[in-house]
Amino acid sequence: MLAVISDIHSNTKALLAVLADIANRGADKIVCLGDVVGYGPEPKECLDLVRGNAAVTLMGNHDFAVLFEPSKFNVGAEAACFWTRLQLEREQDENLRDARWDFLGNLAVKASLPGDKYGLGDMVFLHGSPRRPINEYVFPDDIYNSPAKFQGIFDRIPHLCFVGHTHVPGVFTETPDYYSPDELEGVFEVDPARKALINVGSVGQPRDRDNRACYVMVEDGAVRFIRVPYDVDAVVREVGAIPELDEFLGTRLKDGR
Repeated sequence: MLAVISDIHSNTKALLAVLADIANRGADKIVCLGDVVGYGPEPKECLDLVRGNAAVTLMGNHDFAVLFEPSKFNVGAEAACFWTRLQLEREQDENLRDARWDFLGNLAVKASLPGDKYGLGDMVFLHGSPRRPINEYVFPDDIYNSPAKFQGIFDRIPHLCFVGHTHVPGVFTETPDYYSPDELEGVFEVDPARKALINVGSVGQPRDRDNRACYVMVEDGAVRFIRVPYDVDAVVREVGAIPELDEFLGTRLKDGR
């Protein structure tokens, strides 16, 4: 089995809960779609956990912003980005500091894996969309509002494409249609003859009104959406104790928004 995680956003407690769940289910590989850092209170710890556990990690827009410069971020997200950068720069262990920066600096924007091991066609992984891998959002309403956008997206998908970025899990098909995990009863049965874009949701900051961490497990011929509870209140307190982080970045976790 293959686990796909995304949008951890410096939330160690959520990440640890997900990693434990992945281990219990016996996954043999983890792919991380990016945004390891940003928003949350423990960027260094999350970077170390992802470096030690994910076979593949990709560049998210917050990873890019911390490494280079935030662009089109709101005030809270921008402040969190600069605070995160400062935490990485202040690391006293020079080797560890360099290793974290090297990890961020060497993140790819796209990865591909053959899916035959899982009874699937070729799989593509990225953070945003096949058109703009780091920063294009793909929302459910786009199937009605932006049909040309979906044409461009599916032209670039061989069979399955896994994304994050919106923090909202679900499956898009060529029709175009969108299916939430609830509509699918948690499992998307893959059609070998049809393409699909799968948003794996967010580990550290879900925005679908469910505050449990979210990720997917790729199984034989199917993709399973998994929710994992963690100590949300503890993370809210950690965010609130850091003056540089907007309190909303913590309180929003309670409502999954």
